[in-house]
Amino acid sequence: MRATIFHRPGEVTVEERATPEPGPGELRLRIAAAALCASDVRVYRGEKHAAAGVVPGHELSGVVDAVGEGVDGHAIGDRVVICPILACGRCRFCVRGRRNRCIARRTLGYDLDGGFAEQMIVPAEIVALGHVLPVPAALPLSIAAIAEPVACTLNSIELCDVRPGSSLVILGAGPMGLLHVLLGRAAGAAPIIVSEPVAERREVARRWGAEIVLDPTTDDIAARVRKATDGYGADAVVVSVGVAALAEQALALVAKQGVVNLFAGFPPDSTIPLDLNALHYGEVVLSGSQNATTDQYRRTLALLGSLPHIEELLTNRYGIEQAPEAYASRLSLSGLKSLVEFPGVDSR
Repeated sequence: MRATIFHRPGEVTVEERATPEPGPGELRLRIAAAALCASDVRVYRGEKHAAAGVVPGHELSGVVDAVGEGVDGHAIGDRVVICPILACGRCRFCVRGRRNRCIARRTLGYDLDGGFAEQMIVPAEIVALGHVLPVPAALPLSIAAIAEPVACTLNSIELCDVRPGSSLVILGAGPMGLLHVLLGRAAGAAPIIVSEPVAERREVARRWGAEIVLDPTTDDIAARVRKATDGYGADAVVVSVGVAALAEQALALVAKQGVVNLFAGFPPDSTIPLDLNALHYGEVVLSGSQNATTDQYRRTLALLGSLPHIEELLTNRYGIEQAPEAYASRLSLSGLKSLVEFPGVDSR
């Protein structure tokens, strides 16, 4: 089979590998589609770790084409997505339903082979945890492949307690910022305010439902947010780009008793000045969110088919031999989401 291999920062190749066979408790998927995440780009840049020789890709969909001994509840032909987390199931966080915070967590695409290959083994731990989720019959597998980033966004929106009438500021209108526009709109946020320096992305944010779209190179963001929120500041501010200065800006935009969520990952050793009294007297919640719970994945799959504009997020599509180009397009900010698709699999 053909597979994309991460060797070291800056080096990703497409190579021939033996087709794997599932062992006891495992499944094998024929991959339909796999999307490139900003975290994958951070690995490519050397800002985040992945094992040398691993197949990247944790945003994926596929069809079960082999079932290992002892597996119940899954059959050849099942259309599925994967919650890519291998969790212990026993630690404090797993017991509380927060397997994304497991102290022994491993992740497909970083620690074990992921979906940038024609076929992939689903480890027995993932199968046993219930992290293989059925795709609704009407949902194309190309869209199902981005269930992971949408579930992560749902986790962020829920952490921010966004509800009808909440004011929501989103700093950055890349793929994840735009998903915050869509899910913020679905949750009833108003107004949604987006700050983004790239004109094409500002236009997408406006078309997808942001009432106020600002250019941080020319607009006074703080003044515009105050005006739009009757001087209070925003109920929630999401930092969707890993630029430390944006975290500092977010704290200046949030209302008292509001929430700032550092959704993006940042380069190692990123720091900002922090006015502790502003947090204390404003009763501001400063948090981060990363990945999602199994229940959020389940609810995301129910939501995806009715989410407007979602297919427009998938702007750059490649075959397996062009997989390294997916990295190049993200590095150059060309388009939005990059997707590797596999012919002969039901990706509709």
